[in-house]
Amino acid sequence: MKKSRSRHGSLQFAPRKRAAKLTPSANWKHLDSQNPGLLGFLAYKAGMATALVKDSTDKVRTSKKTIAMPVTILEVPAMKIFSVRFYKNRIPLRDIIVSNEKELKKKLKVPKQIRKLDNLPEGSDDVRVIVYSLPKQTSIKKTPDVVEIALQGSDLNAKVELIKSLIGKELTLENFSHSNLVDVHGVTIGKGFQGPVKRFGITKRHHKSEKGVRKVGSIGPWHPAHLTFRIPMAGQMGMNTRVIYNLCIVSQGKILEKNINPKSGFPNYGNIKSSYIIVNGSVQGPVKRQVLLTAASRPSKKQSKRKLEFLEVLNK
Repeated sequence: MKKSRSRHGSLQFAPRKRAAKLTPSANWKHLDSQNPGLLGFLAYKAGMATALVKDSTDKVRTSKKTIAMPVTILEVPAMKIFSVRFYKNRIPLRDIIVSNEKELKKKLKVPKQIRKLDNLPEGSDDVRVIVYSLPKQTSIKKTPDVVEIALQGSDLNAKVELIKSLIGKELTLENFSHSNLVDVHGVTIGKGFQGPVKRFGITKRHHKSEKGVRKVGSIGPWHPAHLTFRIPMAGQMGMNTRVIYNLCIVSQGKILEKNINPKSGFPNYGNIKSSYIIVNGSVQGPVKRQVLLTAASRPSKKQSKRKLEFLEVLNK
């Protein structure tokens, strides 16, 4: 029987270069939700833990049993609207700045006077908001992160009215439109310059091989004298923008209502001071890395039917 395996190093992620920015963005075209509100929210990775969860999912082995599962805890401070951006045929038409608070001066050029959202630009067919986080509510930093977020719905006037009601107010998890599943957009941990064995997972050559063991045996023919991008070569590893789909929300809430902080705080992070979201599994990036939570773009039936009741965090 012929043994076979998948190709080392998926070509789906070419080119494997460093991300242009730490704050990720999302393709809002494919996102949808049932409740009105924002389709995304900024969060900060606090760390991982083991949680006791009661599984109430039907027709599974662990139904009506208490199980322990790995979870990631994300701190979700409030956000505010910086500007409103109108689109026409998916091309930005006009930006209307509606905030000039002091926190923004560390990140953006803020005008002295702000404008009111009165008249809509002619021909506009969509509207999104540029929001900034309030990390001063956390214990990690003070400089806000800025990201563009779309709103749920297809009625432009309804979206504008919703934005008018949110201008100047702190946006919380109650304004985040999502189900029990979320997608996590973020930048992975950077590992610098690495060889092809670690970067692509190729097999080491025989110990008597010439000109190196941790390298590719053949990089191609003499002619044409050209190296294709399919050849595993050394280079940058990590620090890439990736998306993790369909993470199930185990619990969410405010730290004042339910304290989930360990006695000595989360390693390299400290204590959570605002709201939090607990999702099952792992999330890309190191501790303190900003991630963008969005409504699930392609929810699966298996994940959608999961019903998990959060009990407690074990490693406090």
